Amino acid sequence: MREDIERVRSATNIVDLVDSVTTVRKRGRSVKAICPFHQEKTASMSIDVARGLYHCFGCGVGGDIFKFVQETQALDFSEAVEFLAARAGITLRIDHKAAQRRGERQALIEGVEKAVDFFHDRLKNAPDAASARSYLRGRGYDGDVVDRFQLGYSPADGWDALVRFLKDKGVTEKSMLDAGLAARNQRGRLRDWFRGRIMFPIYDISGSPVGFGARLLDGEGPKYLNSPETRIYRKAQLLYGLNWAKAPITRSGYSLVVEGYTDVIALHLADLPVAVATCGTALGEEHFDLLRRFSERIVLAFDADEAGVGAALRGDELSTPADLDLDVRVALMPQGADPADLVQSDRLDELREAVDSSRPLLEFRIDRELERHNVEEAEGRARAVRAAARLIARQSDEIVRSEYSRRVSRATGVDMSAVLRAVQGALRSGDDRPERRREAVQSPAVRPRSTLSGPELAERELLRLMLANDRRVSAEDLELDLFTLPEHRAYFEAVIPLLESTPAGTVIDLEALPDGFGAELRSVVLDDLPLDHDPKALVRRLERWRIERQIGEIRHRVDSEPAGSEPHSNLLRELIALERRKRELDSE
Repeated sequence: MREDIERVRSATNIVDLVDSVTTVRKRGRSVKAICPFHQEKTASMSIDVARGLYHCFGCGVGGDIFKFVQETQALDFSEAVEFLAARAGITLRIDHKAAQRRGERQALIEGVEKAVDFFHDRLKNAPDAASARSYLRGRGYDGDVVDRFQLGYSPADGWDALVRFLKDKGVTEKSMLDAGLAARNQRGRLRDWFRGRIMFPIYDISGSPVGFGARLLDGEGPKYLNSPETRIYRKAQLLYGLNWAKAPITRSGYSLVVEGYTDVIALHLADLPVAVATCGTALGEEHFDLLRRFSERIVLAFDADEAGVGAALRGDELSTPADLDLDVRVALMPQGADPADLVQSDRLDELREAVDSSRPLLEFRIDRELERHNVEEAEGRARAVRAAARLIARQSDEIVRSEYSRRVSRATGVDMSAVLRAVQGALRSGDDRPERRREAVQSPAVRPRSTLSGPELAERELLRLMLANDRRVSAEDLELDLFTLPEHRAYFEAVIPLLESTPAGTVIDLEALPDGFGAELRSVVLDDLPLDHDPKALVRRLERWRIERQIGEIRHRVDSEPAGSEPHSNLLRELIALERRKRELDSE
């Protein structure tokens, strides 16, 4: 198994891996990324390409390629190895029983993949899917579009067509239930979860199918039905189309959030591949977390009718854009039209104009509140100011609060000082407190290089060489007394056992370190400076500095002992030996 792990490690480019889920920025030899594990605007995650390590200097998380996959894909270690092996085209050399035991998540994904194939084939070839094909042609979707987005159809006749198909393909009943593809009827038998619907496969950020959105064609039931919540399908953490849109979003500098799957498809076909949609839920904080990895500008494109406006109002958590420093905007569509309608009626210019003239989300929210009240009347103005004040008070930036207070003052005719008092009142009453606040991120307890002395910098470089498991570094040549800083001594004591037990040249597993050490040491490893020091020369320098410290201490002690006494004579002999060793080091 160890050989398999190292084969997978060698075959995996960590930059490509990180780039698959967030924005990577390369500047010379430095590779940084927007950290996907905490809220940030600037790239604070450093990537060590040679060692396959990452570390975020903002939140302290980090590790190797396997840890990255575990954290971003919700896998355990074995599943992460399998995931990366499949990605690299490597066949793992494991025993027969281990080969039969696939991770639960992978089994669910494979079940959904087979369901995608079943629904897709049914749409294209089954007689009972004629109405579905007709509906899609009416929206301008030809066979190429159906294939590109893997659209499908779940048959209405019968109750277990998919279940029987999946059983024939070797999918277990447990996997069908756990993947949200089937449910048990009152008799305890499995039935299909979806029937008589056009199927939109939903993919996670890495491109694995995890669930479905399904549109009803005829009969009773909700117009849209989504997969139930499962281990792989969590609608609060998914955005339809993001697997296709993430690279275009990075290039264009903004993402476009629309309401439905057909809107996403229409915009992608109209050469606006930055569109994504939520999967049957309001836009929430975790969706913002996903989108901020690729761009700080997020444009919400909703219908101009009341339902669309309501979606925009429900679907934001004002604290999140403010705290993340995101530029969240609202683009209102022309009255009575959604993005798909505009594309289909060849009105793409109107859509682009709406996006270009989008307004900041808070401005949109405040203006909508003001429109709800009659500002021609004193009581109406008072209600409008109080409603707007509650929104303004949620902003953590004092300048933002002041500017929007001025906007409300101009719009209502209420004196600016009165508006500010209303905002302060909302602050004191707690109306500004959102349901969730992110905890402040603590920086790792590693001292900046600029604060270190020459000897301390040398200690830091020797630690970096140890962590790199440089073949020129021998544990036998290293001693705790070479290090002076308390944290460096603690790091040395934590790393030396791993150095002694890990073959030279093999990456040291920082996850095996005691709690609290891994994050700090990753920040040491991922220093932007090149690692080009000669370890033997560093050891000699540190030993020389150690001898100089010892010489200074002994000279001080010699002066405190009576001349000719035994302690005095012993200290002199020790001093002479140290001076001799210092000359030897100088001559090497």
